[in-house]
Amino acid sequence: MKQSTGRVALDRTAAEELARTLRAVADPTRLQILSIVLGSAEGRATVGQLADTLMLSQPTVTHHVRILVSDGFLKREQAGKLGWLSVDPGRRAAVEDFLR
Repeated sequence: MKQSTGRVALDRTAAEELARTLRAVADPTRLQILSIVLGSAEGRATVGQLADTLMLSQPTVTHHVRILVSDGFLKREQAGKLGWLSVDPGRRAAVEDFLR
């Protein structure tokens, strides 16, 4: 279906995917997590570092990180005992747009 603006209306699958993405970033804590990771010197952070910076418990941060990882905004890499989180390169532009 074409709309008067020349854009094609979202089909159901695309609309559901967009809604899931918007739910993932429609939380202040998750936006803060993305901004901290994106703005860190190494471009990565641990859950412990995020918890300390946000002054939240690690289980609370882990809950938010799990949502961001499952939606593909963050990726997790294990390095020894530490799990490092970084913004997925494929979603970096979207994250930067959300944080403007």
